[in-house]
Amino acid sequence: MNSICLNGKLLPADKPVLMFDNRSYRYGDGLFETMKVIGQNISLEKFHFERLFTGLKQMGFQIPALFTTDNLKQHILLLCKKNKCSELARVRLSVFRGNGGITEDINDLQYIIECWPVNESINQLNDNGFIIDIYPEAKKSCDKFSNIKSANYIPYVMAARYAKENKLNDCLVLNTHERIADSTIANIFLIKDQKLFTPPLSEGCVNGVMRRHIIEQYDVNETFFTVGDILSADELFLTNAMSGIRWVQQCREKMFARFKTTEMHNTLLKTLWS
Repeated sequence: MNSICLNGKLLPADKPVLMFDNRSYRYGDGLFETMKVIGQNISLEKFHFERLFTGLKQMGFQIPALFTTDNLKQHILLLCKKNKCSELARVRLSVFRGNGGITEDINDLQYIIECWPVNESINQLNDNGFIIDIYPEAKKSCDKFSNIKSANYIPYVMAARYAKENKLNDCLVLNTHERIADSTIANIFLIKDQKLFTPPLSEGCVNGVMRRHIIEQYDVNETFFTVGDILSADELFLTNAMSGIRWVQQCREKMFARFKTTEMHNTLLKTLWS
């Protein structure tokens, strides 16, 4: 039977652990990290924990003395070992502000770690390119909370439902300026005339760790994307911590190549996941 880690303690994964007045459940008062563990190592570990603690600070969490990067890493790797998925695993670390009403002064930081084995195919570039579209019903704000991995995930949840209902692999989410922010579970990059582009954080996209890695490794132009920019690109791909790079083959009637996308994925595989 698999286990989870609740506030540092291993518990059976099939037992309830949250109270009915949990603030993350009630109000989305929390955030999370999705991490990839490969051979007892957390991929892009530094970026994950920097984003986590930056988000906690932005949300006004009071951080206990024992809630440290080293302790969290220890708990993550121990749980992966317990669940027999240390060689290749998906880990979700959820942090939330305890239990109580929205007006109560609650500062009880709690966290849950979950992990699952994943197939090695996740490290391979998708030969069947994604087919995507634009989600029309929600507009993401461009404020100080837009870049964190918030538990308040409604725009992305609804965009994912829209994608499934329309037999798409993913949907792009617009911001309040009617420009592209990101997709339901990924950041977006486009290639035009051999140049690489991605929206800046000021456009409301999540501050993705794979996005950050690519920006540090390549010459990336951070500029806003309109729908027209997407439809005039030569190549298009999505990025996240688990899958790395996912090639987009089609958006609406536009078909995309995968030359530079394939090259970048192969470099990523050799330098980060080998």
